[in-house]
This record gives sequence, structure tokens and C-alpha cells, in this order.
Amino acid sequence: MTLEVGVLQLLTKAQPVDAWRVIVTQAVEIASKPLAPGNAPSEVTKRDRAIGALDHFLSISGWDLWQAFGDTVERTSDRLARWWAEPFSAKAVLILDGLSLRELPWLLQGAKERGFTLREVSANASELPGETNEFARALGFGSRSQLQNNGGGLAHKLQPSSTESVDLPWKDCEGLVSNTPNQVFWHHWPDAKLHDGSGAGQGLDTLTRDAVDQLSSDDFWAFVERLATGRRLVITSDHGYAATGYFPDAHGEVGQFLKQTFSSGRSKAGTGDPGPFVPPVALQINSPHGTHLLALGRRKWRSQGGYPTLTHGGLSLLEVLSPFVELTK
Repeated sequence: MTLEVGVLQLLTKAQPVDAWRVIVTQAVEIASKPLAPGNAPSEVTKRDRAIGALDHFLSISGWDLWQAFGDTVERTSDRLARWWAEPFSAKAVLILDGLSLRELPWLLQGAKERGFTLREVSANASELPGETNEFARALGFGSRSQLQNNGGGLAHKLQPSSTESVDLPWKDCEGLVSNTPNQVFWHHWPDAKLHDGSGAGQGLDTLTRDAVDQLSSDDFWAFVERLATGRRLVITSDHGYAATGYFPDAHGEVGQFLKQTFSSGRSKAGTGDPGPFVPPVALQINSPHGTHLLALGRRKWRSQGGYPTLTHGGLSLLEVLSPFVELTK
């Protein structure tokens, strides 16, 4: 897939804030169109390729835009804090760990079919690197596990609230929602599923089918309704994930460099050597979490035990953009 000439011209000439606005808007538009369960795996792959054209631009000629990403695209953690400060009498946040823009259609269609009112559909930036604990810390939690069994404490940005963090069936989650007005619920799906099936080569296909089953189920929507009853509810995520693939120099110098630098990950803490390659294959990024070297684009390289086809922590659109869906019932 290639970018339209008008979009390409705009991205090359616009200020970073305007370029990122176009990129994020395009990614959300492509990802959020309605889906049918029967053709979901092939259609999601097609959309991945369409968004891949934007990723290709950001890797080949627009890589400087990544330096401006953290300052120009509002982070999910900041957006949630801003939303939490609005004067609603009761509110709830459901964080689905690793949820990407690919899963947006099932949330939008399910909400519409089940009588919810959609108040906002947008995308925000993950932390850099896009990892679970970086997001937890950005919200003021020590880690994701701190939220378990109402252990969130009083130092975080989404308080006062009752907190929970589990990897249980949706039906069991419904019973964990307390009667206190404000709720923060962090569920480990789909990230747990992502890491279970990420190395088999069919990761995206498998995860797409699972997303259809999970996000179209009565149990999931009963849980959502329990959270949304009497409350404004936001469904979001800590980060998305990349569907990676091999590239022309996967077994050459570039592949060796990426393997030596990142092993089987996508980021490395501290200042590091981004390599001699032009265009670059890694970028050094400064963020509130310190300086990190991050893999650029969707490249996949061999490492011990293979390399997952689904992963996060680097620089590609579908791993650093998180859905933000606000709804009421």
C-alpha cells in the first residue's frame, strides 16, 4: 500500500503537530471501520498493510517526526488524568492490556448494538517505550499488580477510586466491580493472549479471532454494563502491538545489529548506538521514563527461541497508539 500524493506532501511539509494529527486521524479512520466476524482476519491484515504505508513513511523519510511524538500527541495517561478531573459524579476506567486500534470495531459495534451512547472515539499515545509498567507509573501506580484487590493507594492520578487488576473470565470480573462510585479496572487481556500465541507465525490471525470471540460476547458486555451503570466509562489501553515481519536485510548487517542490540525485545534503556544505517533502524528517544533506544518500524529478526510475530515496545503506529472510547448507558 502507498500513501496518496496529497497526504505525502502534507506530511513532508507540515509542522510536526499537524503531521501527527493527520497520521493519527488516518490510522483511526482505517482501523475503526465496521468489521464482520467472517472476514475479520483477512480484513484486519489488509488494514495493517494500509496503516503500514504510514509506518513506512515514518521509517524511510519521516523518522524525525518520532522525536516530536511524545510532545505533540497527548499521552493516554495525561488524557485519563484530564478526563478524571471533569465533574462527573461517578466514573470508571477499563484498561485492556495491549488493546490496539485493530480491536476498535468490536467496541464500537458492540456498544451500538447494546444501547450504549458513544461520547468519544479517539487515540492517544502510549508511554515510550510502550510497556505495561511505564504506563502504570505514569498514572502514579508502582506497577499493574498494585491495583489488585483495591490496592491502588492514594498517590495515583485516578483517585479516589476502587482498583482491580486480574486475568479472569469476564463473568467473574463482573462480580468484582464494587458499589463505590469510581472504578479503575485493569484486565490483562489481550496482552496475555498476545504473548501466548505470538511466536507461532499466525499471531495476528489467532488474536483477531480471539478478539471477535471476547469483544462480541455477552459476558464481556455484561461486565462493561456493570462498570458503566451510573458511571461514565472509558475503555483504553496501556499500549498496542506491532505485527512484525521479515525485511530484505533480516539475515544481513541490519538483522545482526538489531539482534545484538535488542535481543528479542524492542527497546533498550540508556543511550545506545543507533547503528550506521540510513534510513535508521533504531532511534534514541527521551521520555519521562528516561532515555531509551527503540527499534524503528515493523522489522522482525531471528533471536534465540525465534522472534514473536506480535510484540510491543518499539516505534510503529499500532504499538504506540491506544484507543480511547468513552461511553454511557
